[in-house]
Amino acid sequence: PDTFTNAASIRDLYAIAGDFDGPYTTPVLWDKKTNTIVSNESTEILKMLNKEFNSLSKNPDLDLYPAEFQEEMQELNDKLVYPKVNNGVYRCGFAKSQTAYNQAITELFESLEFLEERLSKQRYLAGSTITWLDFRLFMTLVRFDPVYVTYFKTNLKRIADYPNLLGYVRDIYSIPAMKEVINIDHIKAHYFTSHPHLNTFGIIPVLNGPDLNVPHGRENM
Repeated sequence: PDTFTNAASIRDLYAIAGDFDGPYTTPVLWDKKTNTIVSNESTEILKMLNKEFNSLSKNPDLDLYPAEFQEEMQELNDKLVYPKVNNGVYRCGFAKSQTAYNQAITELFESLEFLEERLSKQRYLAGSTITWLDFRLFMTLVRFDPVYVTYFKTNLKRIADYPNLLGYVRDIYSIPAMKEVINIDHIKAHYFTSHPHLNTFGIIPVLNGPDLNVPHGRENM
């Protein structure tokens, strides 16, 4: 259970906030004073956490939305990262026709090829500066091999087959605060037991994906 609300599930958390209809999605930004949900939209939460709590932050000078890259990163997100990668894996996994699946997987892997090329020349999506979009992309890439390749049928290639994307994932994973919150076993258990129509008996495959603790070698890019 959640140690503050005693909610046993995300559905219980929504019920405390007065929402009994769902959908019961994550992430959730919870207000402990008013005992309700502030937002469940990841992009909004990212922006809030970037600046609204600076007075309480250990690193108030860290800005994941630097003004000089904001327009470029927003455009990259809107045209490619979100629709074709973040949401692209779901479009593959929940496609209800071969045509829809074919379109989604084509766009997904064309986008991965584009990102592989971009990251062959620079450490992060904006160059040498890490931004919010790197973290957003990372969350899909870190789940790709252990979950999506099997579960969502995104099996044309693995992230392990892309040297620059793999190094990029290892680079971001090496950030102590990021490593602390990534639990591959939990990620796999959540996905493979959440959709009975995709995995009737809830069997969890053994593959955990590539070793993320291998040195990434991208420090000097």
